[in-house]
Amino acid sequence: AIGGAVRHRGEGEEKKAERSTTRQDTMINDEGQNVDLYIPRKCSWSNRLIGAKDHSAIQLNVGHLDDKGVYTGKYTTFAIGGAVRHRGESDSGLDHLWSKKKAEMGQ
Repeated sequence: AIGGAVRHRGEGEEKKAERSTTRQDTMINDEGQNVDLYIPRKCSWSNRLIGAKDHSAIQLNVGHLDDKGVYTGKYTTFAIGGAVRHRGESDSGLDHLWSKKKAEMGQ
């Protein structure tokens, strides 16, 4: 080629592969905090990602109580995807997840 560089097929492919494996998947600022605009949620029961357009998904905070039944200021968050809710499994799923969490906390 006159006045230009000729690149043969296959040149630079190693650099592309190297860049893709070293690419960061999250944006972290200088203080070490995650500053991504959108962090997808996962269903607590099925471990599937909850998409941004899943308008039937819920997120529920369950408050922790002390021995007298007074709220301690702490809570556990559960997210349930729309597919689980449509199948009618959210009630039993939340019951199972909460009983498992209570056993972990020792209550």
